[in-house]
Amino acid sequence: MKKKIGILTSGGDCAGLNAVMRAVVHRSALLGWEVLGIEHGTAGLLEAPPRVKALKPEDFDGFMLRRGGTVLGTTNSRNPFKYPMPDGSVKDRSAELIAACKALGMDALIGIGGDGSFDILSRLAKQGDLNFVGIPKTIDNDLAMTDRSVGFDTAVAVATEALDRLQPTAASHDRVMILEVMGRDAGHIALAAGIAGGVDVILIPEIPYTIEAVARKIARVKDSGRNFALMIVSEAVKSPNGEKLEVVYHGGETRYGGIGDYLGPRIARETGFETRVTVLGHVQRGGSPTWNDRLLAQAFGVKAVDLIQEGRFGCMVAWQNRKVTAVPIEDAIRECRVVRPEGTMVHTARSLGISFGDEAE
Repeated sequence: MKKKIGILTSGGDCAGLNAVMRAVVHRSALLGWEVLGIEHGTAGLLEAPPRVKALKPEDFDGFMLRRGGTVLGTTNSRNPFKYPMPDGSVKDRSAELIAACKALGMDALIGIGGDGSFDILSRLAKQGDLNFVGIPKTIDNDLAMTDRSVGFDTAVAVATEALDRLQPTAASHDRVMILEVMGRDAGHIALAAGIAGGVDVILIPEIPYTIEAVARKIARVKDSGRNFALMIVSEAVKSPNGEKLEVVYHGGETRYGGIGDYLGPRIARETGFETRVTVLGHVQRGGSPTWNDRLLAQAFGVKAVDLIQEGRFGCMVAWQNRKVTAVPIEDAIRECRVVRPEGTMVHTARSLGISFGDEAE
């Protein structure tokens, strides 16, 4: 039976989104189904007429595997339950969005997003009796119930390459180089890239630290005869006294940022090393996805269409134990999957002599 399914990207962008869409389109074509791409996330459904376009296999050739970002566009600031209006007020427009979905005749909706997006989309699905399937994407890799999310591998690869480039310039100038990476609530990027990049210090929000402990580690590096040190720090790391460091953007929006600049002069004073800070920022989100993200994205896209064919909804596609499966969406967003201080990766880092700026060294 021919079906019409919608697909949208929501929340922050990352590498691999177009690869997901490519898999959904090609798998659907084999089943004789139609795919509607919804532009700019849920916001596209609230325009008149809704911003949708037919997605066809010929539009998703091999180039789409390599293309970063999302050809549909995305948004992380227009919650339909609290939609910002021109006069500064907010309005619940969820009923309008549900009506738009039904008017388009969609049999199911695939949402590519993270925990915030899935919370909104699952609420809409329940309210409007919509058939919804989620595909996890987040560079933070903090969704529960899945070992990997689309975009994480590429973000770690970019951060690791940045460390590879910072190391020789640190050695050339006798410096401590601090790399600040993304990680809203979890330190997975900093931890993985730090180990892969051979850093001396990793600071993540899950493990409290002190400037003195960091300085002691750098002093040991100096005493060993090495003239430089590398650090990586997650943007969500607070000051030792618990102060949250944020940047205020136009319109009053606040985002994490500034921990690198906070640490730089303090570490310089404590160690006597000239210190420089690099903030990687959105570079981690852009560019061509790694082979691993391309593979994961396409496995997820195929599985999402298969779930629709089987009539299984309210699920998120997940990667567990080296295979693709499906889990209840509520389980995936119930809690943030943070770094476990007693986990394998932290143990690996400590066993390699990497400091977390705490006393357990």
